[in-house]
Amino acid sequence: MRVQYPSSAIKLVVFDLDGTLLDSVPDLALAADQTVQALGFPSVTELQVRDYVGNGADVLIGRSLSQSIDVDATLSSDLLAKARVLFDDFYKASGHQLSHLYPAVTQTLEALAQQGYTLALLTNKPSKFVPELLEQHKLDHYFKYVLGGDAFTNKKPDPVALHWLMDQEQVTAQQVLMVGDSKNDILAARNAGCFAFGLTYGYNHGEPISHAGPDFVADIISDVLDAVHSLQENAVNA
Repeated sequence: MRVQYPSSAIKLVVFDLDGTLLDSVPDLALAADQTVQALGFPSVTELQVRDYVGNGADVLIGRSLSQSIDVDATLSSDLLAKARVLFDDFYKASGHQLSHLYPAVTQTLEALAQQGYTLALLTNKPSKFVPELLEQHKLDHYFKYVLGGDAFTNKKPDPVALHWLMDQEQVTAQQVLMVGDSKNDILAARNAGCFAFGLTYGYNHGEPISHAGPDFVADIISDVLDAVHSLQENAVNA
């Protein structure tokens, strides 16, 4: 039975995927390494890829080929396009067997769903990989909306997807909490006027998530429950 919170400040909770719900770097690193080696470029490690992810597959590939967070401007568009095809094939072939949920993810989503919050997933990951991952980890039934990195022309930190979600649910920015692990998630929330919740354990290019200025910072995702309840109490007492 779903228990509806009365007069809740937060109606919609939006989650990032990679680095927030799922540690997918082991599979991404494997596919990235296979891709660069197939093209005759130096190997990349999982440690490197942890700093390269967060801006979508095309940027990850460019960084892996460049061996740097800054993509080499001399890489040709033809090479990058060929690398993207190879990467997608390698990543699909992996079966995502090395990826795993972070602690307390399922329990947190279940609690939010039971308490009547609408949940959405907003990731920069290519859309075609997302449904399989959610189903594999038994998360698919929690989300009313699932938006991949190609759902709109611009990815996070652009707020276009958050604006679309707000329009669909007819909620204000102050009724939305964005939960993520990178500054792209926090900036997307800021650009849309939403509340932002930052997790310390994910992928943020080696920078503390607190530097991005989220409203909440936590080491475990279950603290989202305290955040939404705090925002609810503030709204009731305002």
